[in-house]
Amino acid sequence: MLANLHGLKADPLFEAATGDIEVSFEFFPPRSERGAEDLQDTVAALAPLGPRFVSVTCGAGGSTRHHTRDAVVRIATQTPLAAAAHLTCVGASRNEIDDLARSYWDAGIRHIVALRGDPEGPGSRFEARPDGYAGAAALVAGLKRVAPFEVSVAAYPECHPESRNRAADLDNLWRKIDAGASRAITQFFFSADCFFRFRDQAAAVGIDAEIVPGILPIANVAQTRRFAAMCQASIPPWLDRLLNGLDERPAARDLVAATIATELCAQLYAGGVRQFHFYTLNRADLSYAICHLLGLRPQEDADARSRAA
Repeated sequence: MLANLHGLKADPLFEAATGDIEVSFEFFPPRSERGAEDLQDTVAALAPLGPRFVSVTCGAGGSTRHHTRDAVVRIATQTPLAAAAHLTCVGASRNEIDDLARSYWDAGIRHIVALRGDPEGPGSRFEARPDGYAGAAALVAGLKRVAPFEVSVAAYPECHPESRNRAADLDNLWRKIDAGASRAITQFFFSADCFFRFRDQAAAVGIDAEIVPGILPIANVAQTRRFAAMCQASIPPWLDRLLNGLDERPAARDLVAATIATELCAQLYAGGVRQFHFYTLNRADLSYAICHLLGLRPQEDADARSRAA
């Protein structure tokens, strides 16, 4: 067998990775001093990669709005990064949401990730308040009335769990873009074909805004399976088998997770994708490793190589 391999030449897997990509990173707001320290460390580790923006999520039912604002303002004022705040329709009136948006603008935040949001409590469904925003499209329009925010919205390659069908889901995305959103960031997925089909379907109905794939490195297998079940994201059978038993071996899990996510990104890159959004779960190591394999280097290293050339 070894003799048959003698003389064969294969290019190194990441030889062509030139780093000509743009990335963004998503964090969740800390709820404790230890969490705040972990987030600070994560931001500091990823900042040298020069993300075009970083965002901070808002919990179900709008439960972390104040934590989100604190984290976003801290990143914006204490780092050179462009920080975006997640803002949802849930659990607040239009006036309350508008006031929060104005406070972001006054604090120098120019980018909002506008989402309908999830209600609190498992199994509960979103019910628009009579004095609230009816959904993400209405929220986008409301934010644009408050100030000229850059607005990102969500997209669902495998269809939102509450959508009647794909056509209805695409119509909802079109209305969000038409209301003024600059780009859509997708829910995570594990098949490049899934993203490409969705991108083609969106283009076919006239959606010409940037659609950025959301990448979830598998930091915890059980947690990833729960997330996938909640949003009805498919885990391919081959991947499901591959993940079995890895939570008991964290170091091996991280190696496998980085390999899987980098291969997915490489397939997306081959299909013309140059922007990637990473769901970091407030862990820097996996996202950093994936970016490194894709050829992205800390800005100061890139500058030094340019000066030496």
